[in-house]
Amino acid sequence: MPTLPRSGPLTLEDFEAIRDVDDGHRYELIDGTLVVTPSPVPAHQNAVQELFLRLHGTKPADIRVFVAPLDIRFAGDTVLQPDVLVVPRSAVGGRRIEGDPLLAVEVLSPSTRTFDLGAKLLRYQRAGTPAYWVIDPDEPSLRVWELRDDVYVEVAHVTGDEVAKLSLPWPIEIAPSHLVDDLR
Repeated sequence: MPTLPRSGPLTLEDFEAIRDVDDGHRYELIDGTLVVTPSPVPAHQNAVQELFLRLHGTKPADIRVFVAPLDIRFAGDTVLQPDVLVVPRSAVGGRRIEGDPLLAVEVLSPSTRTFDLGAKLLRYQRAGTPAYWVIDPDEPSLRVWELRDDVYVEVAHVTGDEVAKLSLPWPIEIAPSHLVDDLR
């Protein structure tokens, strides 16, 4: 097990030295702070899978849709793994996403709720990610932020069978209830 620095922010090199531990946790680095979360539960993964299928089935040819774990490196001190990720084909590198995503999506769980609605939202905003979605499989709901003048503006918040009619990353309609099933 590598030794972590005792003080100060972690670097990408520190992060890569510890991230290959296979312990069932997800490791992310945000502004030099290591964030470790447990593996997701089935209801979470079901929502991820359903959203992936809807996005993948409607995407333009030059776009790629991925699910976690897959790294996006924003800087030498930030590596994130959104639950669902939409990027231009040109951003796909050999080991990670090397360009900016068009859309990052997080599915809330008790252990990630505060992080997903706080630090991650702000970090994607700072990186210039055009759209950020958060799905709550327990409610079910979908909240959508889009970048306007370098600041996220909430453009949709729908629950249950309500339909969000979205323009980013391409025109698509999503109802939160269609992303969850009886696993809740």
